[in-house]
Amino acid sequence: MTISINEIESGIGLLINDAIYVVLEYNHVKPGKGSAFVRVKLKNIKTQQVLERTFRSADKLDDVPLEEKKMQNLYRSGDSYHFMDCATYEQMVIPEGVLGDAVKFLQDNLEIVAVCHHNQVLKVNLPTFIIAQITQTEPGFKGDSSRSGTKPAVIDTGASIQVPLFINMGDWIKIDTRSGGYVERVQK
Repeated sequence: MTISINEIESGIGLLINDAIYVVLEYNHVKPGKGSAFVRVKLKNIKTQQVLERTFRSADKLDDVPLEEKKMQNLYRSGDSYHFMDCATYEQMVIPEGVLGDAVKFLQDNLEIVAVCHHNQVLKVNLPTFIIAQITQTEPGFKGDSSRSGTKPAVIDTGASIQVPLFINMGDWIKIDTRSGGYVERVQK
């Protein structure tokens, strides 16, 4: 479906050069002389590349209907992950390549938001923070909290992250999934 530049909004999907982009920001400009145009900041759904484009009033853009679905991770089978749609309870298999870096923090029963186009998952958005257990790290020592420094640790998903020196095996920690960084130790 084609749309005019007047119908551009934040969050809509556009097809540009056979790639799907989401509109992050837009700015309608009406100069005193000449025709109106729109400056748009777009983000590629698959590569996460951000670019800025200018569209004139005569341009027709291809609209891509995007839908967000709340899904729950059930289990992994080879290179695929099985998810359940929280609204319809239908199961869907998503290949590891679509999940990308999200695989590092994908826990069993974790609820995610999937961006879909015609029931095909294009991108997965993890919650901003997850609670994970440390499964492997060197032991911490009393007094290590006063000294700054980090050490490698493996969490229950198999991902390796840097944690403060006072963290021990079995501890539960809060992790920022955007940066992959340690936030705080939590009681569970």
